[in-house]
Amino acid sequence: MPKIKTNSGSKKRFVLTGTGKIKRQHAYHSHILTKKTKKQKRNLCYSTIVDPTNVRQVRELLAIR
Repeated sequence: MPKIKTNSGSKKRFVLTGTGKIKRQHAYHSHILTKKTKKQKRNLCYSTIVDPTNVRQVRELLAIR
């Protein structure tokens, strides 16, 4: 049985926490920032946890069992 490769894009975007949760950054914070409010930009810069509905998909991309 061959090894499953980790998706290269995913390993740059997601981090596994100590408790096994998957951490991610918010989208929409890299460009076209002039039309976004200060509050919106401030809230986009924090990291968050991947939603439970998407955890299985992300774990497959990261080849985590």
